[in-house]
Amino acid sequence: MYYSTTCPSPVGVITLASDGEKLAGLWLEGQKYYGGAIAGSMTENDDVPVFSAAKQWLNRYFSGEKPLASELPLAPVGSEFRQKVWEILCEIPYGSVITYGDIAKRMAVMLNRPTMSGQAVGGAVGHNPISIIIPCHRVVGGNGSLTGYAGGIATKMKLLELEGADMSSLFIPASSEPNGHAGASI
Repeated sequence: MYYSTTCPSPVGVITLASDGEKLAGLWLEGQKYYGGAIAGSMTENDDVPVFSAAKQWLNRYFSGEKPLASELPLAPVGSEFRQKVWEILCEIPYGSVITYGDIAKRMAVMLNRPTMSGQAVGGAVGHNPISIIIPCHRVVGGNGSLTGYAGGIATKMKLLELEGADMSSLFIPASSEPNGHAGASI
């Protein structure tokens, strides 16, 4: 059985999910893959202890502190491959970005393979069930494109700016934003 609760944030309402002991999900309102791989329905329960810890973590994060993912008990649901990609995401420092290709190279080494598909990595990053805490927003295209964030490009930009990332070489891909900022540098 999974439990859920919601909390407000500077990037919109956040839904948290837990198996009762560990955090299994964190989704932004309207996010792609909302609910992720959690089977069945979630029962609303604000009194799960990990929810209090996650809300404190998020308050610290949005206040400009740099809490680590390892400070919370996490239980993201996903294949072994996805778990390994999510572990790499947790190693990306605040204020930094990494490319899908860089992660693919690391995964190839970990799996003792000559190469790894950037698309496979992109699928794992995109299906990260614990957004923000497992920092998939720190992954960009090889050319600096702010692509592939299930919570939306505008949210990805807000999170990176909050973390102090150098945005000068990053840009919004032409096909992502219908708001007139397509292809614009930041």
